[in-house]
Amino acid sequence: MASVTTDYISVGGNRHPGAADWDVATGVVAFGADNNVALWEPLDPSNRGVYALLVGHSDKVTVVRFYACPSSGVRLLLTASADRTIRVWQQNKQDPSTYSHAATLEGHSGSINTIAVAGGSDIVVSGGADGTVRVWRIKAQAELECSLLETITMKPRFFPLALALNVLAGGSLVFAVAGTTTSVQIFVSEKPEDKTHFQRRAILSGHEAWVRSLAFALDKQNKTGDILLASASQDKYIRLWRLRQGEASTPAPIDDADPLLGGMEPTLSNKAHEFEASGSKYSLTFEALLFGNEDWIYTTVWNPDPTRSQLLSASADNTVTIWEQDTASGVWMSIERMGEISVQKGSTTATGSTGGFWNGLWSPDGKQVVSLGRTGSWRVWNLDSDADSWVQTFGISGHVRSANGIQWEPSGGYLLSTSADQTTRLHAEWLRDGKRSWHEFSRPQIHGYDLNCIDTLGSSQFVSGADEKLLRVFNEPKQIAALLEQLSGFKQQSAGSELPDTAEIPVLGLSNKAQGDEAPVEEGEPNDAASVPTPAVSLSLDRPPLEDQLARYTLWPEHEKLYGHGYEISAVAVSHDRKLIATACKASSVDHAVIRLYDTSDWHEIKPSLTAHSLTITDLAFSGDDKYLLSVGRDRQWALFSRSDQDPNIFSSYSSNPKGHSRMILGAAWAPSADKRVFATAGRDKSVKIWQETDDTFICKTTIPLTSAVSAVAILPSPYKNSFVLAAGEDSGALSIHGIALESLEAQHMVTLDQAVAPSRAITQLSWRPVSTFDGEAKARFELGVASEDNSVRIYAISMPMGL
Repeated sequence: MASVTTDYISVGGNRHPGAADWDVATGVVAFGADNNVALWEPLDPSNRGVYALLVGHSDKVTVVRFYACPSSGVRLLLTASADRTIRVWQQNKQDPSTYSHAATLEGHSGSINTIAVAGGSDIVVSGGADGTVRVWRIKAQAELECSLLETITMKPRFFPLALALNVLAGGSLVFAVAGTTTSVQIFVSEKPEDKTHFQRRAILSGHEAWVRSLAFALDKQNKTGDILLASASQDKYIRLWRLRQGEASTPAPIDDADPLLGGMEPTLSNKAHEFEASGSKYSLTFEALLFGNEDWIYTTVWNPDPTRSQLLSASADNTVTIWEQDTASGVWMSIERMGEISVQKGSTTATGSTGGFWNGLWSPDGKQVVSLGRTGSWRVWNLDSDADSWVQTFGISGHVRSANGIQWEPSGGYLLSTSADQTTRLHAEWLRDGKRSWHEFSRPQIHGYDLNCIDTLGSSQFVSGADEKLLRVFNEPKQIAALLEQLSGFKQQSAGSELPDTAEIPVLGLSNKAQGDEAPVEEGEPNDAASVPTPAVSLSLDRPPLEDQLARYTLWPEHEKLYGHGYEISAVAVSHDRKLIATACKASSVDHAVIRLYDTSDWHEIKPSLTAHSLTITDLAFSGDDKYLLSVGRDRQWALFSRSDQDPNIFSSYSSNPKGHSRMILGAAWAPSADKRVFATAGRDKSVKIWQETDDTFICKTTIPLTSAVSAVAILPSPYKNSFVLAAGEDSGALSIHGIALESLEAQHMVTLDQAVAPSRAITQLSWRPVSTFDGEAKARFELGVASEDNSVRIYAISMPMGL
């Protein structure tokens, strides 16, 4: 039996302020990644990035919260989603960094936006787009017990976007709720033994826009046991409120009849809100206004360090700010602003996190901060205690929409991926001091259209197709080649002098241009397209680039555009001799369902186009010797074109099968050259078919039945132990490996990935790494790249026994 391990998971975080949390006990950050929950240890010295994805939700994850059961100490992870459910995951005792699904809470009739927990309480509150807050009790004794205690409908009706829960001195509970309204409502359970019945006791007004975040904390500056509540809003301000036990010592109440006030409460009113709980009186007063942000504030979090009263805020103005109270004056001020200075904000998506930071988190000791930006990447800052400054260090990155295509560099030096998030990314292995870890090394293409497919044109050039009807060819810049050589040991085949310099992207254009070149003007573009000023920055050669550098300084200059298609590009393939590019586009008629060929020596289109299909061609593949070009499509047929011996640019129709599958064909792959040529096709009819050359056509020799529509197929580039090794990816995310005997072409199932480690949505493309390594005499180890609609790019290491 083959065994499979996950070497690398690259995935971006969801753009939702509540969809991330940092566990105080284990140091694990959990964050929503499409409909999965990603687990990552920012302080792990191996820098391995995301090490697992929890699969279960059927829609985008919107909330993530760690929770410790007060009676048993069992650690749980609560995740909520647009699928209207809350899932409870329990920490595994054998491996504390992993979690297993334990329960699902149902009740909300809309997407869930926020969850609040409090240390020492088994009560959890959740708020959703159904306009309700629900109160749950979650106990983990011998068994996990979850029950819905109360449903509170918001009045006047609004959608809760933020919740905060706190335990009062007498054991009663207080929670604050806010959202699509300008006020914060305070609910209290008056008796400690009756935590199920909450009454609204105060409405805090003052904000002038929706409130996005709430957070309670003990006031560490004065030792009176007062509680501070922070509320952050889209009005660009943070308000602090003081919750004090005892009578309020406040000025006389405002006279509602005063004609100057007109019955309105002034913005900075110090009105005291009083209530009783557990037999004690409490008062709630306005404490401070924190200003300085230039855009919406998404999240606020108090520093867990018991010695420091600090507040972290993340804002749409591209900054993460740390606020602290001055010990002498008592004034709250920003002591550190991290992120991007406004000078370079807003000119183009290439400037990185335009759109701001969606959340910020403290590490358990308060000495690190992580923040998620618009590009789906996490940035990390460490406190340098000696210099008393915050220094950006290494984070993680990934696609934030469906990963549509992947391709290995011809020798396996790096992996390219492209996505509907309009970026192309280069992933490579960082080798240092006996450690190995995969990272994003470059972001060659940042585009204005969704990207659909990609192929390499050698070690320093690639071609990609998008929803814009044309293909673009890119050249690798010198400093990326130097970076890969230094950190990955991958040396380019091209001479360094032939490689271009850094690229920059025009503000009003789509073409990355080499610095110093005139920006090519796109059709419909103004001629005065100015370019973003990109300083000639040399990348550090001792570690992979940070997110700021990836987005600005690792673009590849565009070399060529290939025109001709009338609709969105659906498939691209490059011949093994790198002399031809074959492409296809989306089509609903014979006129557009053509294959166009381009000569890479001068980039001209080779006429006439190849015709065989009547609907969209979904995949193209050249045979190992480039003698044949195989196409498959939505019209259920495959077609073969043979290359002329006299003129290698001429292809003619060789063979086709109009009923190759009973439903549309979604993928195709050639087996390594044997005596008789063999290829595989993958269909929506839940099968993979193996075809062998017989006389002047190809006959189906084997059919491999699978459990759902097969969306991708790939065959290892070289035979292994008298077998072809075939990987099949399905619409459901299932991934299986099969051995196909060289002689008989009989299929032998080797392994199907466990659902917990496989993608959770359709697999869009599979690509075997061209090199293999052998672990001693017992097993051979191969690597498989996988792109999926769940936004992830993964690399699996597949170890096979020596005898199949």
